[in-house]
Amino acid sequence: MRKGRFALVWALMALVCGAAQAALQVTDDNGVVVNFERAPQRIVSLLPSLSETVCELGQCARLVGVDRYSTYPASLTKLPQVGGGLDPNIEQIVALRPDVVLMATSSRAGERLRALGLKVVALEPKTHADVQRVMLKIGQLLDVPDAQRIWRAIDAAVMAAAQSLPAGVRGTRVYFEVNPGPYAAGEGSFIGETLTRLGAKNIVPASLGPFPKLNPEYIVRADPDLIMIGQRSVDGMAQRPGWMSMRAMRGQHLCVFTTDESDTLVRPGPRMAEGARLMARCLGERAPGGKASKGPAR
Repeated sequence: MRKGRFALVWALMALVCGAAQAALQVTDDNGVVVNFERAPQRIVSLLPSLSETVCELGQCARLVGVDRYSTYPASLTKLPQVGGGLDPNIEQIVALRPDVVLMATSSRAGERLRALGLKVVALEPKTHADVQRVMLKIGQLLDVPDAQRIWRAIDAAVMAAAQSLPAGVRGTRVYFEVNPGPYAAGEGSFIGETLTRLGAKNIVPASLGPFPKLNPEYIVRADPDLIMIGQRSVDGMAQRPGWMSMRAMRGQHLCVFTTDESDTLVRPGPRMAEGARLMARCLGERAPGGKASKGPAR
C-alpha cells in the first residue's frame, strides 16, 4: 500500500515538473512578461527583421501571417498579408488564430491585440547587440536550441567582410542614406556599427541619433569621400543644392544599391552579414583608396 502511495506521489511530481518545463516565460522589449504553456506553433509577424529571424532559425513553417513588407525569404509572399506594422488589420490577425504576434515596440497595435486575448511579444533590434539578443529571445520562444550558433556564424561573416578589405580604404568617410528625407544611418545604428567594423568613418555622429533626418547642407559641408544610397533615393540627387561640389560626386565615388539590396541593408536581422558584404564591396570598388573605377557601382 505504501509503495502504491509513493508511486502515486512520484507520478504527480513528474507531471508537475513536466508541466513546469513545458511552461515558457518571455519578457519583451517593452518589459511585458508573456507566459506560454508551450512554444508557439502559429505566429504572425509584423516586422520584416523578425519574420526573417524566425525563418533563419528554421521555423518559417510556423508563420501563418506577415506584414506587407516581409518579402524575404520569397516563401513569405505566399502567406496572408495583414497590413503594416503601424497599420495592421486587427480582424485579419485575430482570424488567423495565432499563438503569438511578433511586432515592433513602436507599434501601437499591441494593446488592442492583447485586449482581444492574443499574446504579443514586442521586439525591435536597432544595434548589433540587439540583433543577437532578439535572435536568442526568439530562439527561446520557439524552443530552438542552436540560436547562439547561428548568431556566431553571422558575426563571423561580418568579421570576414571586414578582413577582405584593402588597407587603403580604412578611414574612408562615408555618408549612408537610408531614404530620401534625407534620413541617414548614424554611427549608433546597426548600419553605422557595420561601417565602423569595416574600418570606415561615418560622417553622421552617434550624437545625432541612429537614423536622423538631416539638412542637406549638413551633408555638403561634411563632404564625404563615399556615398552609399539606394535606387529609391538616387533620382534627382544631382539636383540637390551643392551636391555636385562634393568630392564623392565629382569623383563618382558612389554606390547605388538595388531595391533588394537596400532591403537587405536596412533590416537589422540575420541578413546583416550580407549587408556587410555589400558595404565591403562598395568600399573596395568605389572608395578613393580602393579600385575606384569610374561610374557609380550598382
